[in-house]
Amino acid sequence: MLSLYFQGLALGAALILPLGPQNAFVMNQGVKRQYHLMTAALCSLSDILLICGGVFGGSALLSQSPLLLMLITWAGVAFLLWYGWGALRSAWRGDVDLTDGQPLKQSRGRIIATLLAVTWLNPHVYLDTFVVLGSLGGQLPTTTARQWFALGTISASVLWFFGLALLAAWLSPRLRTARAQRIINLLVGAVMWFIALQLARQGIAGF
Repeated sequence: MLSLYFQGLALGAALILPLGPQNAFVMNQGVKRQYHLMTAALCSLSDILLICGGVFGGSALLSQSPLLLMLITWAGVAFLLWYGWGALRSAWRGDVDLTDGQPLKQSRGRIIATLLAVTWLNPHVYLDTFVVLGSLGGQLPTTTARQWFALGTISASVLWFFGLALLAAWLSPRLRTARAQRIINLLVGAVMWFIALQLARQGIAGF
């Protein structure tokens, strides 16, 4: 069973490491030190729900409902374009309190709402968890085997998000300047728009 655990761990790491909306958001909150551990916890919890849904049968729902995937895709495109525009506008305006070098604070509710949208309106999340993990986990012969495989992928998610949030917070003193915040906002905005354009191309190709 340990081999299944490490197989899930390796696959989960391969899927989660590439820079995407979730990673960019967690990194940004870590640098700001604004509810970064809560952000990592919510990302991990969302991944736990999605991984369990995919490994234990959710992949069939997605494969049988292309309309649902299309709706998620275009909702994700709209949200990522909007969020990316906000980040780029902040970079242009320099939304940092220069009296103490602190970025402008956001409310906890707004951070939670944005995080949930970044996670649940990203079709790549469903493709990774429901299609990739679901198809591999569904081939395992027993429920116990699927549990160990799911536990491995969940471990990769939890370790990555908390590690990213803590590392960003640790580097925060060096990055919490007006210039660094502009660069971070530019990076976040570019990532969001790049992924939005990728999703739009996929959505158009799906017609």
